Amino acid sequence: MDRLDISDGFDVHDYRHGLKLLKQDRGTMTLENREGFSCPACGDPFERLFVSERRTNTFGDPGRRFCLVRTDDELLLLTH
Repeated sequence: MDRLDISDGFDVHDYRHGLKLLKQDRGTMTLENREGFSCPACGDPFERLFVSERRTNTFGDPGRRFCLVRTDDELLLLTH
Protein backbone atom coordinates (compact mmCIF):
# COMPACT_ATOMS: atom_id res chain seq x y z
CA MET A 1 0.00 0.00 0.00
CA ASP A 2 1.41 3.38 -1.05
CA ARG A 3 1.55 6.28 1.37
CA LEU A 4 0.44 9.64 0.00
CA ASP A 5 3.57 11.68 -0.65
CA ILE A 6 3.14 15.30 0.39
CA SER A 7 6.82 16.27 0.48
CA ASP A 8 6.31 18.68 -2.45
CA GLY A 9 2.62 19.38 -1.78
CA PHE A 10 -0.28 17.19 -2.81
CA ASP A 11 -1.20 16.58 -6.45
CA VAL A 12 -4.39 14.58 -6.85
CA HIS A 13 -3.35 13.64 -10.39
CA ASP A 14 -0.52 11.52 -9.00
CA TYR A 15 -3.13 9.30 -7.30
CA ARG A 16 -6.12 9.55 -9.65
CA HIS A 17 -5.93 5.81 -10.46
CA GLY A 18 -7.00 5.00 -6.88
CA LEU A 19 -8.97 8.04 -5.71
CA LYS A 20 -12.54 8.58 -6.87
CA LEU A 21 -13.82 12.14 -6.93
CA LEU A 22 -17.06 12.35 -4.92
CA LYS A 23 -17.58 16.10 -4.75
CA GLN A 24 -15.80 19.21 -5.97
CA ASP A 25 -16.53 22.89 -5.68
CA ARG A 26 -14.51 26.07 -5.75
CA GLY A 27 -11.42 25.38 -3.65
CA THR A 28 -12.37 21.97 -2.19
CA MET A 29 -12.76 18.35 -3.20
CA THR A 30 -13.76 15.11 -1.50
CA LEU A 31 -12.28 11.83 -2.68
CA GLU A 32 -12.81 8.16 -1.85
CA ASN A 33 -9.75 5.95 -1.39
CA ARG A 34 -10.35 2.92 -3.62
CA GLU A 35 -6.73 1.74 -3.76
CA GLY A 36 -5.90 1.46 -0.07
CA PHE A 37 -3.45 4.37 0.03
CA SER A 38 -2.13 5.09 3.48
CA CYS A 39 -2.34 8.34 5.40
CA PRO A 40 0.70 10.66 5.31
CA ALA A 41 0.13 11.50 9.01
CA CYS A 42 -0.34 8.11 10.70
CA GLY A 43 0.43 5.53 7.99
CA ASP A 44 -2.92 3.71 8.28
CA PRO A 45 -5.24 3.31 5.29
CA PHE A 46 -7.90 6.03 5.06
CA GLU A 47 -11.43 5.99 3.64
CA ARG A 48 -12.04 9.57 2.52
CA LEU A 49 -9.86 12.56 1.74
CA PHE A 50 -11.03 16.17 1.88
CA VAL A 51 -8.68 18.67 0.21
CA SER A 52 -9.11 22.41 0.66
CA GLU A 53 -7.31 25.47 -0.64
CA ARG A 54 -9.53 27.72 1.50
CA ARG A 55 -8.18 29.56 4.53
CA THR A 56 -11.18 28.52 6.64
CA ASN A 57 -13.32 25.37 6.68
CA THR A 58 -16.14 24.13 8.87
CA PHE A 59 -16.61 20.43 9.47
CA GLY A 60 -19.41 18.42 11.00
CA ASP A 61 -18.71 15.40 13.17
CA PRO A 62 -16.97 12.88 10.89
CA GLY A 63 -17.99 10.09 13.28
CA ARG A 64 -14.61 8.40 13.09
CA ARG A 65 -10.91 8.93 13.66
CA PHE A 66 -9.34 11.56 11.41
CA CYS A 67 -5.96 13.10 10.61
CA LEU A 68 -5.07 16.60 9.44
CA VAL A 69 -2.14 17.30 7.15
CA ARG A 70 -1.04 20.75 6.02
CA THR A 71 0.97 21.43 2.88
CA ASP A 72 2.13 24.87 1.80
CA ASP A 73 -1.05 25.35 -0.26
CA GLU A 74 -3.69 22.97 1.09
CA LEU A 75 -5.28 21.37 4.11
CA LEU A 76 -5.97 17.64 3.90
CA LEU A 77 -8.47 15.94 6.21
CA LEU A 78 -8.32 12.15 6.08
CA THR A 79 -11.00 10.01 7.74
CA HIS A 80 -10.29 6.43 8.78
